[in-house]
Amino acid sequence: MAAPGFWDDAAQARSAVEEIRQLKRWTEPFEDFTTRLLDARELGALLAQEPDTELEAGLAEEAEKLRAGVTALELKGMLQGPDDQRDALLTIHPGAGGTESQDWAEMLMRMYTRWAERHGYTVQILDLLAGDEAGIKSVSIEVCGEAAYGYLKAEKGVHRLVRISPFDAQSRRHTSFASVFVYPVVDDTVEIDIRDEDVEMDTFRASGAGGQHVNKTDSAVRLRHLPTGVTVSCQQERSQHKNRATALKMLRAALYQRAIEEREKERAKVEATKTDISWGNQIRSYVFQPYTMVNDHRTELKISDVQSVMDGDLDLFIETFLKQFGSRAA
Repeated sequence: MAAPGFWDDAAQARSAVEEIRQLKRWTEPFEDFTTRLLDARELGALLAQEPDTELEAGLAEEAEKLRAGVTALELKGMLQGPDDQRDALLTIHPGAGGTESQDWAEMLMRMYTRWAERHGYTVQILDLLAGDEAGIKSVSIEVCGEAAYGYLKAEKGVHRLVRISPFDAQSRRHTSFASVFVYPVVDDTVEIDIRDEDVEMDTFRASGAGGQHVNKTDSAVRLRHLPTGVTVSCQQERSQHKNRATALKMLRAALYQRAIEEREKERAKVEATKTDISWGNQIRSYVFQPYTMVNDHRTELKISDVQSVMDGDLDLFIETFLKQFGSRAA
């Protein structure tokens, strides 16, 4: 970076800086683990000659930290897809079932928000349509942070809930479904050609809370890509201009994902014989009654503490999925 003329081409310089930053994400942890491992070995050799209970306890603790760190680095090594390091756009839609399914969709929104917060990611609700009585009819969330898409892509599919419905006066058990889509957020360096004449824009008044301005002004924006029929909407900002910019960003992400799916259609046909995680297939069940269990049908991982999962403790499900399917995860 100190070389003469390095910053003359700003775009190329930014690309080089980003590449260096990506490499440091690997080299720095590896160098740190190597140094700590050598230190631990030296301490182990010393303790073999001169036992010390306190030092032995410290060595055991360090060994456990190293083991956890290596596991995390191994998992990170599985995120080698072209989009794995990108931010994620996550959308949730309830299935049939009215209020019950809409409430389940909102529970999933809370679960993913809690998971993101646990990892220090930032979460922004781009579009939300509230249910008539409770829950939500749809939501689009942007999750920003290192490898957000790489991790969250494991959540793509249909999620099933079994519980005693709080909306049933007879307290009967209900089964509800909600679908989760995950797209990589596309930045300006990715070429997605969206011609102005191919985009149809509608404006409408935002629904839900937001004050007098939101209720009286057509600030919400809906964009429809005419060649593909892909439709997105945004109503979170008071400014129509800002909502349009955000909606266009969402449209770019959706079209990029569509292009990826088209390119990989043939591969998907082969992989479907092993595991099909596409839209319309149940990937996980969350049972609240008559027992408590979260069961991932792809990996067969089962966890009985359903409440911790609903509070965002998803790491074991994500890790197990990535370890089993690796580069085949999409």
